[in-house]
Amino acid sequence: MRLVYSLLWYLLLPALLLRLWWRGRREPAYRVRWRERLALGLAPRACKDSIWVHAVSVGETLAAEALIESLLRQYPGLPVVLTTTSYAASRQVQQRFADRVIHVYCPWDTPDALRRFFAAFQPRLILLMETELWPNMIALAALRSVPVVLVNGRLSARTFAGYRRVPALTAPMLAGVSRLLVQSSADAQRFRTLGAPPTAVEITGSIKFDTDLTAVRPIAVQLRTDWSGRPVWIAASTHRGEDEQVLAAHHRIRQVCPDALLVLVPRHPERFARVAALVTESGFRVARRSLDEAVTAQTDVYLGDTMGELLALFGACDVAFVGGSLVPAGGHNLLEPAAWGLPVVTGPRLENFERIAALLTQAEALTRVSDAGSLAEAVTVLLSDATLRQRQGAAAAEVVAANTGALVRTLAAVSDQLLLSGLSSRTRSSST
Repeated sequence: MRLVYSLLWYLLLPALLLRLWWRGRREPAYRVRWRERLALGLAPRACKDSIWVHAVSVGETLAAEALIESLLRQYPGLPVVLTTTSYAASRQVQQRFADRVIHVYCPWDTPDALRRFFAAFQPRLILLMETELWPNMIALAALRSVPVVLVNGRLSARTFAGYRRVPALTAPMLAGVSRLLVQSSADAQRFRTLGAPPTAVEITGSIKFDTDLTAVRPIAVQLRTDWSGRPVWIAASTHRGEDEQVLAAHHRIRQVCPDALLVLVPRHPERFARVAALVTESGFRVARRSLDEAVTAQTDVYLGDTMGELLALFGACDVAFVGGSLVPAGGHNLLEPAAWGLPVVTGPRLENFERIAALLTQAEALTRVSDAGSLAEAVTVLLSDATLRQRQGAAAAEVVAANTGALVRTLAAVSDQLLLSGLSSRTRSSST
C-alpha cells in the first residue's frame, strides 16, 4: 500500500510545484525556497544527532514554542531542526528563534526527498506536532532506528474517519511511532482503534493549556492604555469568508456601542493587504499595526497585520471571537483568550478543538454563534454587561488553570525517549 502511496506522491509533484508557483504570485517567498520541499540543495551532514520537530503551520508552531525552548535549554548539545510547511509559520520561527534552531521547509513525503533530508540532518529523534503523521517519513525513521514521538496528538472525528478508509496504510504507520502523547481519552481511543499499539499511547493533555503570559503582558497593558479605555473586541485568526461577517457584525455592534473598537487579525499574512482594503470598503477607518499607526477616537478597526503578536493583542481586549469557526476550517486556539480571562465567542466549526470547546462550554465560558447577526448580538451583550463578561472570563481562566501540566508531562516523555536513545547523557556531558 505504501508503494501506491509513494507513486501517487510522485504523480502529484508537478501539480504541487505549480501550486507553489501560483501561491508565489501573491506571496513571492513561496518561490524562493521551493527546493527545500524536495530536500534539494541541503548541505551534506549539515548537522549531526539533531532533534527534528515538525510543526506544519502557525498554530502548531506556536504550540511547540515552549517545548522547543525547553529542549534548547536542557539539551544544548543537540541541534534542533524545525520544519514547517507554510510561509507564515517560517516567519514565526525566524521571529521567535532566529538562528537558535535550523529552519527548513518540510520535505514532501517521497522516499528520495526524505533520504536526502535524513542524510543532511541525521535526526536521532523526531517530534511530530498534533496530526502530522507521514507514512514514508515514519517508515524511513523506523528503518534507521530513529524514534518518532507524536506530541500534543489529536484526531478529530473527520480525520479519524479518513484514516479508517486506508487501514493498510494507517496501521503500519502508527506501529512505527514509538510514543503517541495525546490530548484526551477520546484521541487515545481513536488512535488505538486505528492500530496504534496500546502501550505506545499516553494521555498527556494539551500543551496549549500551558500558556505563559509573562513576556507579552507589558505589551497588552500598553496597548490598553493607548486605546483610552474603549470597549474592545477582537476577531482573531479569521479566514476568507469570515472577515465580511465580522465587519457586518461590527456595524451592528456600533449601533449599541458607538465607541467600540474592533481588533481584526487575519489568519494568513498574504491576506493582510486585502483585508485592510476590505475594512475601508466596508466604511470603517482603519489603523494598521504593521505601519505603527495610532488608534485615535476616529479609528473603527485596528488591523493586527503582524506576526507573533496575537497573544498580546488578546490581552488588550474585552471579548474575543476566535475565527476559523464560521467557515469549514475546524477552528483555532480557544485557550489563548481564555488564559487572559476573556469570554470567548466562536462559530460552530470546531472539529480541531472538540475537547477544549466542551470544557469551556461546560464552564459556561464559551458562546457559540452561527452568522454575523448572532455574532453581533453575543458581542454586544458581553460588551454591555461587565458582570456577565467578568463571570465568563473568570470561568474561562479557571478551565485553563485546571488543565495545565501537559508541557511538563510531555517534556518528561521526550526526555525518557532521549535517554533510551542514548542521546541525553551524551549531550549533557558534551555541554559541561
